[in-house]
Amino acid sequence: MPATMNISLPEPLKKFVDNQVRKAGYAGASDYVRELIRDHRKRVAADDLRGLIAEGLASGAPKPADKHYWTAKRKQLGA
Repeated sequence: MPATMNISLPEPLKKFVDNQVRKAGYAGASDYVRELIRDHRKRVAADDLRGLIAEGLASGAPKPADKHYWTAKRKQLGA
């Protein structure tokens, strides 16, 4: 069952949302807002991924993750 959230908007924003709902054929304002949130989540996830990639690239030369690497890693972690 979906949770309910009430949002107050100034009249100009409400008119904008209502217009977008009509123009794009959304079932209602809730569908429009859900799509905006989904799109924003995708952008945030993409930004996070880009950050992790940049961090990895800046971490130095790559090291092979072969059998010896994993054996040493297990020993380091006490596994």
